[in-house]
Amino acid sequence: METIKLRDEFIKLGQALKAAGLVGSGVEAKEVIIEGLVKVNGEVDTRRGKKLYDGDVVTFNGEEIKIEK
Repeated sequence: METIKLRDEFIKLGQALKAAGLVGSGVEAKEVIIEGLVKVNGEVDTRRGKKLYDGDVVTFNGEEIKIEK
C-alpha cells in the first residue's frame, strides 16, 4: 500500500493517482476516473476533483493508496 502525506488539508483524486505513480499524466488520471476504474473508500468515484482527506483509501488497478496527514 502506497502512502501519500498531505501537505495541505486535502489532495484531489487525480493528483493522488499521479503522485503515487499509478498514472503517467493528468489526462490518463482523468480517463481512468471517468471510466469508473477508481474507488475511494470502497466506492467508485468518477470525480477527478474529488477531495481526499486524512484516512481516505484509493484503489486502482489492484493498488491501494492511503492518504495521511
